[in-house]
Amino acid sequence: MIDYRITTKEGFDHKIGELISMLEHTRSVTLEELSDISREELEYVDDPGGNAIGSLLMHIAAIEHVHQIISFEERDLTEEESSTWGKALNLGNLTNQHNHGLDADDYLEALQKVRSVTVSAFSRLSDHWLHEERKWENGVSYNFYYIWYHVMEDEINHRGQIRLLRRKYRKRSN
Repeated sequence: MIDYRITTKEGFDHKIGELISMLEHTRSVTLEELSDISREELEYVDDPGGNAIGSLLMHIAAIEHVHQIISFEERDLTEEESSTWGKALNLGNLTNQHNHGLDADDYLEALQKVRSVTVSAFSRLSDHWLHEERKWENGVSYNFYYIWYHVMEDEINHRGQIRLLRRKYRKRSN
């Protein structure tokens, strides 16, 4: 059952606990959207160059993984990490082909594995860390709170695409 309250999670500083609560809510709603999804729906592409639902799910996992590296390790992806996650980050036809044949459980497992790393890392951090400022290579400032806001924002955006693709698939199938 989805919790429609932002709460402070036990074992975390106040703001980090609220952030975990928001991340969990965002993911719960995404997972609810996937109930009873078929492999055909996961692989459905509405237009040439578009994204399949499965690819969007791997993208959500990849975005979170990359933001773990940026915020928890304060570095960029290595070449090996880029070869593993790059297709999912960029989306499109190559990603659709790469994920072809996976079941819903495969995507759910990828999302869960990445999330468990996030929660574990947050358990060792303080609210002060969220507000620490850094600068991108172009000189633009950011803080870690923004990084994790962006992770939620990205998932919510792609969840909208998932809803649309499911609706189009069902309409086409009827």
